[in-house]
Amino acid sequence: MSRSNVVERLVEGLKRLEYRGYDSAGVAITTDNLIDRRRAAGKIINLEAELAKNPLNGNKGIGHTRWATHGEAHAHNAHPHSSDKVAIVHNGIIENFADLKKDLQEKGHTFESETDTEVVVHQITDFLTTNNDPLLAVKQTLKKLHGAFSLVIIFKEYNDLMICTRSGSPLVLGYSEEDIYVGSDALALAAWTQDLVYLKEKDLAVIKDEGQHFSVTIYDEQDIIVERPHHQSRLNIDAVNKGSYNHYMLKEIYEQPFVIGETFNSLVENSTHVPHVIRETLTQLPLAEVNRIAIIACGTSYYAGMTAKYWLESYAKISVDVDIASEFRYREPLITQYDLVIFISQSGETIDTLSALRLVKEQNVKVASILNMPESSMARESDYVIQTQAGPEIGVASTKAFTCQLLTLAMITLQAAHAKGHLSTKKLEEELNTLLHLPSKILNVLQHDEAIQEISKQFVEKRDVLYLGRGTNYPIALEGALKLKELSYIHAEAYPAGELKHGPIALIDHQLPVVVLAPYDKWFEKTLSNVQEVIARGAYVVAITDTKGAALFKNQGMKNTHIIEIPIENHMLVSPIAYSIPMQLLSYYTAYFKGTDVDQPRNLAKSVTVE
Repeated sequence: MSRSNVVERLVEGLKRLEYRGYDSAGVAITTDNLIDRRRAAGKIINLEAELAKNPLNGNKGIGHTRWATHGEAHAHNAHPHSSDKVAIVHNGIIENFADLKKDLQEKGHTFESETDTEVVVHQITDFLTTNNDPLLAVKQTLKKLHGAFSLVIIFKEYNDLMICTRSGSPLVLGYSEEDIYVGSDALALAAWTQDLVYLKEKDLAVIKDEGQHFSVTIYDEQDIIVERPHHQSRLNIDAVNKGSYNHYMLKEIYEQPFVIGETFNSLVENSTHVPHVIRETLTQLPLAEVNRIAIIACGTSYYAGMTAKYWLESYAKISVDVDIASEFRYREPLITQYDLVIFISQSGETIDTLSALRLVKEQNVKVASILNMPESSMARESDYVIQTQAGPEIGVASTKAFTCQLLTLAMITLQAAHAKGHLSTKKLEEELNTLLHLPSKILNVLQHDEAIQEISKQFVEKRDVLYLGRGTNYPIALEGALKLKELSYIHAEAYPAGELKHGPIALIDHQLPVVVLAPYDKWFEKTLSNVQEVIARGAYVVAITDTKGAALFKNQGMKNTHIIEIPIENHMLVSPIAYSIPMQLLSYYTAYFKGTDVDQPRNLAKSVTVE
């Protein structure tokens, strides 16, 4: 709501959210007992073209950029959805929409889209027709809905009113002197306000134009009027500009030395005159008495957890299980066997991870979350929160958020090992000093950008790529394969190198590139043998290794092999983070030269807030 035209700001806010979905987009305004809207399939640039042809003007409006769930990516399925009384934007899924739709059709309602969202439009309209009370109609509708959703609603006959609510899907209010904003992500509001109120689960907010000012009334799940605290956002709008980079992803890759340093400094008091001191953020974790940990996450964050399993079991002698959140929720896990469960999520709103967290909390097991968004649902519901300092990550394929997660897990590992007596104070100081210099090591790795560009050109026309790694670099191989799939749509698989002869070797021929992560570690000689096996069968090999490893590769005189030399000594905590960088660059440049959409790959969304 505003005193001036909102359409331009709605579109700008949607651009900030386009990383969340880009199948279609639309805006709607209400003015003079009229709801008017514009919608377009595809990216927001198409909506801008539609608005250029058919402008809108209004002081109260809603907008949405869609990631398709129910119904194809087409203009008639784009939000906002509307009737002759209301217009709605919706994130989430209405699980019982089919039953509701059937009932409404029997009452004479006609549906124009294939979406679950339109059911909410007609249900509110149905109640409005009966009682002519917008707030009551919304509350009655909410009692009928099953699923996870957030809604923002405007009304044809009540131009002074906007109602919004959330259930399992995030929603934030933004306040400025002249305006009230609503968004699913604080990033969408950062250009206009830093004064934020995060709605809690099942909250409903009524925003009203009182003439001289806008009022906001928030009802909780018990329908009681409540006050929610205001937070000052630390988001810098400049941080979400690409600058001179071609893509957000490349910018975010090159930000890693800085954000890794920021994350380290947030966890360690660093001085040149006294030993490092780990901050309370980590020392408050009950690690001394922990004997069994579960780490739960999705996607790239899951691979960070897999890496931490090696670290925690080696350094701290703690048994660790790592689960994909969607599997953990449904496999009837024995939750009480764990002393601590660690959740990892960039957004803190990933629905599978959040639901698994709630399952664990029901069993009264302590929960720690590693997050990049401090005011997320997971942050509010965790016993302990460790915030990374990656800053806004706009590229859908995670880069800097992943390496900051890895560093945070490495720090938890060191604190656990020290707390349990497996790491002396002197050795802890040595390890922390090694991690202190990680940003400069990452800078050295980034200097191989041009060499990786040239290698990536060999991948552009390939249909398949195989990744191999051992130990802590096996999860990094998995992450490399995921990145290549996400960005270039090339089928890629990753295996532990020791599994090569147990099946994957059947894939090897002269058409198949093989990427091998091979630092000079205790597994190096075995990995070298694996490389010889694939070369003997005609594969083109990209070997990523350190100086010692590179010398041994060259001594073998291997044909059809390209070596990327990482100029750092092997270290169990450092190597997986450093070796992530060439994985990112290789995927980025392959996609870049192939011409795919690097920042917004097809079918993907940054934050998965629906099942």
